[in-house]
Amino acid sequence: RFIIYMLQVFFLGKNKIFKVRGRSIVMSVVEKSFYKGEVIVKEGDIGDSFFRLLEGKASVYADWDKKDQEPFRIALLETGEYFGEMAIIDSYPRNATIVAVGNVRVIAIPKDELTTYFQENPDQILELMQHLGRRVQAMTNYYNEAKALLKEVREAEAAKKKSLFSRIKKHVDMYESNKDYITPPSAEAINEAFEAITDEGTGDIQNYDTNTIIYEEGAVENTMYILRNGAVGMYNSNGEKISELKPVSLFGELGMLASEKREATAVSESDDTYVETITPEYLEPIFLSCPVKIELILKQLSYRLRVLNIDVINTCKEITETYNKK
Repeated sequence: RFIIYMLQVFFLGKNKIFKVRGRSIVMSVVEKSFYKGEVIVKEGDIGDSFFRLLEGKASVYADWDKKDQEPFRIALLETGEYFGEMAIIDSYPRNATIVAVGNVRVIAIPKDELTTYFQENPDQILELMQHLGRRVQAMTNYYNEAKALLKEVREAEAAKKKSLFSRIKKHVDMYESNKDYITPPSAEAINEAFEAITDEGTGDIQNYDTNTIIYEEGAVENTMYILRNGAVGMYNSNGEKISELKPVSLFGELGMLASEKREATAVSESDDTYVETITPEYLEPIFLSCPVKIELILKQLSYRLRVLNIDVINTCKEITETYNKK
């Protein structure tokens, strides 16, 4: 066995070998090291893998190698965080450059081995979803701030312009750094894929009658949902319908992934409404019985994040145009 193992290591390098259901699986997870200032992934590249930061920190930049302007730092990644996942979840060019802050170690997980990675590391299913959930929540907060600032900019008098500039600047920078990426993602592929698993119910599926509340605004629940059949309306605190969900939709995910209060009240709007309830302990059984469902939940989160990014950029664009007119 030792000789076989050494031969595998010799021919396969640092690829990881493990067993899944009695079969030996070779996984091309590679550990990489970077020194301070080295680029780990580059904006605009087509990604074929995503990464987990094992040691050190990394900065996320837009406009990293543009000669006529300073790079704009978007975020700082800490040990344990994932990055580059959106490029492989929904096949989109890298929208930022990741640079090592000091000495950094990462593992690179190839796109076509995400399922295998989860088979070996089922605890990382929730970790990756929570990572995306935190990013969605952060972008939602940024979007709300941008909308509030846009309203203030529209109403500002000339005397207030100077005091607004420092707050406006980061939004202007956000727009300038991302304006080339204002291409809306398509929801068609996600919707078609979700419809394909309509009969693959592995969670707790419940039936709701018309006008039954599924959850209320302000509640804190460690649960997300997939609408399998029927219709669900989302209502704000004034009783106004803000959206209507149709099969097959994911909703309430930030309650489970980011421990956030419900932002709206979800109400069943037909007697044949069937909702699949998913809590963290269900994720591994769901993955084992229907791995494509986990992949699709990740795609939905990635899609939501991209839509939010478009909304933020468009709001920043309007802030920029409004400010420049005054």
